Amino acid sequence: MDELGPTVVVTPCPHALLINLPEATPMQDQPLSRDISQQHLEVSRRYFMHLGTAGFAAMGYPSLLRAQDADRNILEETIADLEYLTHHKEFELVERGKPLPYKLPPEKRLAIGMERESWKLDVIADRETNARVDNPLSREKGTALDFKGLLKLAGKRPTRFLKVMTCNNMATPLGMGLWEGVPLREAIWAARPSANIRRVFYYGHHNEDPEQIFRSSLPIGRVLEDPPGDHPVILCYKLNGEWLGGKNGGPVRMIVPEAYGVKSVKWLKTVVLTNAPAANDTYASGNNDIDSWMKTMCRFIHKPTKVKAGSPIPLTGLAQVGVGGLGKVQVWIKPQQDGEWPKDDPYFTKAPWQDAAILPPPEKWGGGLPGGKLPPDVRFFTAEGKPTHWPMRYTIAHWATLLKGMVPGKYDIYCRTIDNGGNAQPMPRPFRKSGRNNIEGSLITIEG
Repeated sequence: MDELGPTVVVTPCPHALLINLPEATPMQDQPLSRDISQQHLEVSRRYFMHLGTAGFAAMGYPSLLRAQDADRNILEETIADLEYLTHHKEFELVERGKPLPYKLPPEKRLAIGMERESWKLDVIADRETNARVDNPLSREKGTALDFKGLLKLAGKRPTRFLKVMTCNNMATPLGMGLWEGVPLREAIWAARPSANIRRVFYYGHHNEDPEQIFRSSLPIGRVLEDPPGDHPVILCYKLNGEWLGGKNGGPVRMIVPEAYGVKSVKWLKTVVLTNAPAANDTYASGNNDIDSWMKTMCRFIHKPTKVKAGSPIPLTGLAQVGVGGLGKVQVWIKPQQDGEWPKDDPYFTKAPWQDAAILPPPEKWGGGLPGGKLPPDVRFFTAEGKPTHWPMRYTIAHWATLLKGMVPGKYDIYCRTIDNGGNAQPMPRPFRKSGRNNIEGSLITIEG
């Protein structure tokens, strides 16, 4: 990093994170939820605790050894409450509908099918096209799929997978969950479709008000067959091992693994098989790319704004792992005295980026799971509950690095991801309408 001067060092060696980390600094354009921020702090501390004190001795940091000893009790308490999954009560929400269905009185929710006892799903043909369905599941005919029928489709091995819920127009994820349900195709095959079907339209309950209807759609091919390495689209009824509550879209919602939240419609009631060639998604009217896959990106979580010279500076963050996977997280420190970056390199591709450490998966997953342990048969996990690869697409990963030897002054710091194809954030899709993944910058002042 010659451009930054010989006294500035960025290293992926993370041992100094055993000192007290600074309080979370809010995002510039979208605050992180308290739950995600706290979970990240706990994951980081637990990982670095595993590194032990040997690393400190090797690095010659006796003062940090004393700090670690003094903080051991606090760290052990934090380890006991480690979280990776977001508790269902802590998910951030993007909601539509007035009033919201789950806020209606219990007797009204029961009457409109927003309780498990009364929920029903139509799987029918689109009457405006020549789509053919030989055994429609229909409230009108008394053949709609009910909740007991849904669980029967799940059988003894329901579909379970990890997925981060995220919005294409927001800078940070809404929450990280273990979702459980039945592949949508099972319900579709039960309706016996036979001809002229190109897309699946689906709708949530929004008070029987046409102006409040929230809808989305998928190509029939995506529903019937999963791309290699992807999860199925599911009719979801559990989150983190608990029945899906109304706040999170229950009793049943759609979960589309690779997509932003706009595809995972809440309070699901109707599936329509159609020969229409075009999407009907609500969000299309907002100038959004409705078929965008999740993007890979990273954000800061814990970063100081003012530090005394000579103090090591821990930086930690969260990476959203999109369809391209996650190969690296990198940071760049730019002294403000160096002036503006050349305008012909808006994504800082020629900057002296250096690698941060991507943390491994947690041993306890949290999120309200008993003992913090995952249930059996989670997709892409071994029988012992270990992920077959890490980081996993469509999840989150935590990262950290340490800045040392920085002289007094003001610095802009940036973070970015490199996906498994070698694409540096925000490439290969830098346009906001298909999902936020701009490079985040922040300011650190080193005081003499």
